[in-house]
Amino acid sequence: MKIYFSGSIRGGRQDADLYKRLIDELKRYGTVLTEHIGSDTVDDSKTDRQIHEEDMAWLRESDIVIAEGSTPSLGVGYEIGRAIEMRKRVVCLYREVGGKAVSAMINGSPDVECFTYSGYSEAVDIFLKIFSDK
Repeated sequence: MKIYFSGSIRGGRQDADLYKRLIDELKRYGTVLTEHIGSDTVDDSKTDRQIHEEDMAWLRESDIVIAEGSTPSLGVGYEIGRAIEMRKRVVCLYREVGGKAVSAMINGSPDVECFTYSGYSEAVDIFLKIFSDK
């Protein structure tokens, strides 16, 4: 199983440690194509065009998209939209932080499976559920 993990990069890196833990857990279920999302540092050696082309290639190659949507991000929303267009299975996890919820365009989409969670252990349980429901 090839997994495309989507999380905020330019929109805010406050969840980078959580992303790393989630990615490490997802590796139990397959190959995470976007492992760099959990990195402590952001690689700024590529142009925006190069990043887009590389990410779209990984998205096309993936079997499933797991998006962490707690931090608002245009990139995550774009990736979700493109994944839907490619008829990928899309799962969005998010924490309701400060009374904010994920966009209605994501949560209301019949093409996205949305789950709220409060922390890492709940996310692990969600992964177990979604990967056993193949």
